[in-house]
Amino acid sequence: MFVSFFPKPKLFFMSVVLWSAVLVAAWFLGGAQLGALIGLPPAAPDAPPIIGVSIFWSPPFIWFYIYFLFGVLLFYGFWRWYSPNPWLRWSILGSALILFVVYFQVQVSVAVNAWYGPFYDLIQAVLSKSETATPEQLYREVGSFAGLALVGMNVAVLNAFFVSHWIFRWRTAMNDYYVSHWERLRHIEGASQRVQEDTMRFSQIMESLGVAFVDSIMTLIAFTPVLINLSRHIGELPIVGEVAQPLVLAAIAWSLFGTIALAVAGIRLPGLQFRNQRVEAAYRKELVYGEDHEDRAQPATLAELFSNVRRNYFRLYFHYVYFNVVRYTYLQANNMFSLLIMVPSIAAQRLTLGLMNQISYAFSQVTSSFQFLVNSWSTIVELLSVYKRLHAFEATLSGDELPKLDQEYIEAGGVEERA
Repeated sequence: MFVSFFPKPKLFFMSVVLWSAVLVAAWFLGGAQLGALIGLPPAAPDAPPIIGVSIFWSPPFIWFYIYFLFGVLLFYGFWRWYSPNPWLRWSILGSALILFVVYFQVQVSVAVNAWYGPFYDLIQAVLSKSETATPEQLYREVGSFAGLALVGMNVAVLNAFFVSHWIFRWRTAMNDYYVSHWERLRHIEGASQRVQEDTMRFSQIMESLGVAFVDSIMTLIAFTPVLINLSRHIGELPIVGEVAQPLVLAAIAWSLFGTIALAVAGIRLPGLQFRNQRVEAAYRKELVYGEDHEDRAQPATLAELFSNVRRNYFRLYFHYVYFNVVRYTYLQANNMFSLLIMVPSIAAQRLTLGLMNQISYAFSQVTSSFQFLVNSWSTIVELLSVYKRLHAFEATLSGDELPKLDQEYIEAGGVEERA
């Protein structure tokens, strides 16, 4: 799954983490100021924030683009020299481009959050008649938001287009790798389905899940400082009282609660999804044999195989009932949680309308990042089931022991056992 696309996967991913840590540390230890040497200085501490789309071509941003590109090219050059790979441009440069675009999209969200404060404070002042504003001023403020939204939308569309191509290259690499070892893999149950369908599903899931994971990490990095800065406006939390960094503490505690609850409720789903793919494959395989052989796909055999399909689906439906009860209860409560933690500060008149919107938006961004497992659990379950099937290929090629469920299938004589 990985060796076909990435050079020396274990070492490669370790080097990604290490090099990323080096670049981040260098940036915060003085790299951000180096742009001043070429006329791209960081923003002054007392400079007013830039509101609107022009922030993306301000000197600090342009210097970051150059810094990021330099770091990526150094990394690519090393791996091109150390371990040449036909997919190196896609696996390194393509991945870096996706990473950068996701970062850019997160920065659009940060810019929108910065726009919320002054805009809604202006609306509050106008509605309370403490200030006046002309229609032109309000149109200009709305236009500022429209510019951010337009940039974010178009970048998202272009990124989706590129990610689709990047993922298909990964699928192509997997397909070519497995086909080149077909003689060693063809005896595994559902081998043809695993090469054709499971590689497709793996790549599609990685497209949505991988980008969502990177987005969660980037959002967490970008919005946690925003949430820390906004925490000074929150005097105390309900029940808990006064604590340091109340918004950050509440976001972490609430997200951990949801993640643990969903993990416990859905612990049996990956195995059931994997077994579901097996019984479906066994039924489909018999039907395919029946197309060419009259003695295959007899009614009694098909009835037995379909009863296995039916039994597994009904078990899956049952376990999804309580899982979805926990999931949707938590997500509905999540919609109200940020408002609940602001109640004491609202009652104490410490917040303005602009601050309320900024806190609510920033809090939702941070909690959604911490809630990656909550929001993606069903997709993760499907990915794990696909991984289990492709792992049998990996085990065969490396000479390792087959996964337990595949061993059960072989011990049963190649017939799906009654579950």
